[in-house]
Amino acid sequence: MEFLLKPFQYEFFGRAMWVGMMAGLLCGVMGVYITTRRMSYIAHGLSHAILGGAVITYVLGFNFYIGSGIWGFGTALLIQYLTGRKIYSDAAIGIVTTASFALGVAVISTYRSFTQSFEAALFGNVLGITPTDLWVVTAVTVLLLSLVFIFYRPLLFWCFDREVAKVHGVPVFAMDTLFALMMATLLVATLQVLGVTLIISAVVIPASIARLLSNRFGTMMLLSGGLGAAIAFVGIYISYYFDIASGASVVLLSTLVFSLVLGWTRYQQRQKRYLPSPLHAEKLQ
Repeated sequence: MEFLLKPFQYEFFGRAMWVGMMAGLLCGVMGVYITTRRMSYIAHGLSHAILGGAVITYVLGFNFYIGSGIWGFGTALLIQYLTGRKIYSDAAIGIVTTASFALGVAVISTYRSFTQSFEAALFGNVLGITPTDLWVVTAVTVLLLSLVFIFYRPLLFWCFDREVAKVHGVPVFAMDTLFALMMATLLVATLQVLGVTLIISAVVIPASIARLLSNRFGTMMLLSGGLGAAIAFVGIYISYYFDIASGASVVLLSTLVFSLVLGWTRYQQRQKRYLPSPLHAEKLQ
């Protein structure tokens, strides 16, 4: 028993567990909207764009969350603006996010002192979480989950069919802007936990697993959030014993769970396909 509880003797590990679970829960819930709306590309691009803001924030000596948050909000709003100006959304995302990422790389090439921090930004450093990071991630989790609860019905209409949403009086453009800002907040808060390269998996994989298990939107959100938190807990825990990066451990574990659930659901579908119908069963008797 002492062997199993050994990681929790360290204060930094307890913080890492709590922040990881909050990040997993939040990414799981938001991921259902992102995957249903097929917005994985914008989430991936926005995370790279925010890296540019993180680099500039570091160079100017600003607070990471304030600087990256302002940069992330500005990037999200700029993408929304370009999309409304006869530019396709994927083109707008490509233009803005690659320019921002390239700016970050250009600054890094000039200020070599950022190299170590850049590595943490790319791959995450959950074991280096400070008490400030813990409070920020917790506050962001409470804020975004509250917004999801308050705007559940408008976001639900917006998520599935924009035209139907307009008919029912849902302010579609306002929902676009709100969700873009929510997504930017999510990415800024969790960037230090999983990093740019791994964060999209925490958004997409739990939501994809939930989609395999249920067709009800509310159930999918509960499953995805719960899976995200549970996988983060187990992934960080086993990373201690295998001595591997915590972010990579979480992603690999979530991929394994996805593969197992996919295989199980396909097996269930095959079993149902080959089961005789009630009418055919009566004839056999």
